Amino acid sequence: MKNSLLKTLTAFCVLLICAISLARISMPSQITEEHKTTDKKTAVIKTAASFRPYQDPKDLRAPFNWKKPSETKPYPKIKHLENDLTIRVSIKGNRVYILRNGKRIYTMIASAGLFKKGKSLTPVGTFKIKNDRGDSFYNPDLNEGANNWTSWDKHNVYLFHSVPTKNNGKYNVKEAEKLGVKPASHGCVRLSVPDSRWLVEKIPAGTKVIVKNN
Repeated sequence: MKNSLLKTLTAFCVLLICAISLARISMPSQITEEHKTTDKKTAVIKTAASFRPYQDPKDLRAPFNWKKPSETKPYPKIKHLENDLTIRVSIKGNRVYILRNGKRIYTMIASAGLFKKGKSLTPVGTFKIKNDRGDSFYNPDLNEGANNWTSWDKHNVYLFHSVPTKNNGKYNVKEAEKLGVKPASHGCVRLSVPDSRWLVEKIPAGTKVIVKNN
């Protein structure tokens, strides 16, 4: 009887030790997989911000609102013929930066050209703000328009302008909600309504415009 009980206990202990050993062997693999999954999720979250040349300022409006200025602070004061300004466009970063002597003085939420076959519909390079600007336009070929446009292309093909409008002149809310989230235009650079108006009224002709993917 005692021998039988002893054999049973011994067998149970052996099985228990085996189970613990197997658990220890499998745990690192599970933990590694969890870390991999977490790392992948983190990478996705950080991707948009990683394309921006500057971190978003603390006073950037949150949540974004295409009806309001991008920052909660006042717009910078610009002299009538100021020539030390640069407008820096980050296509993948969905941002436009106003620079003075190379130093950022304002950040705007933006959406530039869609990417097709790995290339944005917004051209990259160095350009200049033109004298051409206006209150609104409508393109029947695209069935889309916008307000507050400022040209940075000699043919007036590429513009800074507000979020798009429909053929009835009302804002296209579905498209407006893409502002600052992803590239969405046919090549122009979309801005919030007040930001686009400020550009029309304050930015001097001849201001350098630098457009990059990042």
